[in-house]
Order: sequence, then structure tokens, then C-alpha cells
Amino acid sequence: MSKTICRFLSQTTGAASYGLIKDGTVFPVPPTQIFDAAPAPVWSVEGLALSDVKLLAPVTPSKIVCVGRNYREHAAELGNPMPDAPLLFLKPPSAVVGHGDAIELPSVSSRVEHEGELGVVIGRRARFISDSENPLDYALGYTCVNDVTARDLQRQDVQFTRAKSFDTFCPVGPYIVSGLDPLDLQVETRVNGETRQRGRTAALAFPVAYLIRYISHIMTLEPGDVISTGTPAGVGPLSDGDVCEVEVENVGTLRNTVRARK
Repeated sequence: MSKTICRFLSQTTGAASYGLIKDGTVFPVPPTQIFDAAPAPVWSVEGLALSDVKLLAPVTPSKIVCVGRNYREHAAELGNPMPDAPLLFLKPPSAVVGHGDAIELPSVSSRVEHEGELGVVIGRRARFISDSENPLDYALGYTCVNDVTARDLQRQDVQFTRAKSFDTFCPVGPYIVSGLDPLDLQVETRVNGETRQRGRTAALAFPVAYLIRYISHIMTLEPGDVISTGTPAGVGPLSDGDVCEVEVENVGTLRNTVRARK
């Protein structure tokens, strides 16, 4: 059964809460139900209008595991060879922001770029997933991720940590949607309404199920962790005042403004 999951700021208590969305209404639920494979029905409790809540990043991961060069055309546009195995790197939880929050451009970089991606949210602890198991059973659902990158610093440093880890460099949201087949979803990035990136997850060199199993043999994936699966061709610069949108088919549109850091 499909669920649309969010985190939001309560206007009455000021606390962050999880919720399930139905027909434009948010029904608050405890975190234990969000990460339960079969949560109890909540439609009988009083809901809140979606338009009346402040959406937060829909999850608070212990880590964000990103996959580089997972679309051949993107690897080619940056002049990089395709890897023989998934090329992994991490973004820190401190980089996470939500729908509607600002991406801040650090003064030390002159080239910050968008990278729209399908995000996988882990629903239960995954370690050494066996060949007989379906790795997708470990996914709570899917979301939009913008793997914001200081491209000039990435080239300067060779490795990825500094270029990928600035505060606000990992917008996630607006929701987590469960029950989707991640095999062939469209991922599109727009800046000020102009399409910059458009690709389908069918073109991933290493598909979602493969990535979950592969990563589980390297590090333990905890509930709420995010796997960002790679970006299609078309990455480009972000400037002060831009509006960047990442849309994933059947998930939603993650929208963030861009501003120079003061």
C-alpha cells in the first residue's frame, strides 16, 4: 500500500512531527509508526491542512550515501570514465535542508552546481543483505534529492568531501512516497523554470536494488538513512536568486531558492 510521508513543524507546539498525507491533509503519527512496515490507520485523528504546515526534510538520516557517475551521459559530460563498481561518497547530516529552504552559496566557491537525483530512504536496518533477499524490501520509500556540489572545489581537491558537504548542500523532500517501483522513474531538474536535467532511472548503471545490497555489505544502513542514486546529464551552475526544482515522477517536486551566504 502506498504512503506519502512528511515531516512538518507544528504551529501549535513548535515541535517537528511526522505525518501521513491524504487528500491534502496531514495526519500526525509517531516515528515508530513511520518506520513500521504496517502502521496502524491514522485517518480517524484530527488532521491539518497541508497548506498550513511548514514542511521539513522528510527524514533525519545518520548518513547520506551518494553514488557518483551512475549515469553514463553525466560521467561523459564531466570527462570521467564509468566506474566498474558503484563510486560511493558521503554527505553529512548537517548538509540536509527541506523543501522551501535556501541553498546557500559559500564565498569560497565560484561554481556551485545542481544535481537532481532519486533518493532512497531506508526503512529498516540493513546489513549484509543476502542474494535471496529483495533489497527493495529494506526501502521505506523514495524522495527527491539535490546533491549540490561546489564543482571548482571538487576539481581542486580531487576527492569529494569538501565540495559536497557545505551546510544546505543536500536538499531532501518534499515527501517520502512508498510503494513505488524505482526501476524507471523520470528525474528532472529545473532552474527558474528552465529544464536543465531530465533522465530516467532505467538508465542507472547500478540500479536501486543493486545499490542497497552493495552498500549493505560495506556499511550498516540504519532506518532513515538516504541513498542518493546519481544524477543525469545536464548539471549546471546556480546563482544568487535562482529557484531550483528537482522533480521525481510520482514523488513530487523539491523546490529551493538560492542565495549567497552572508
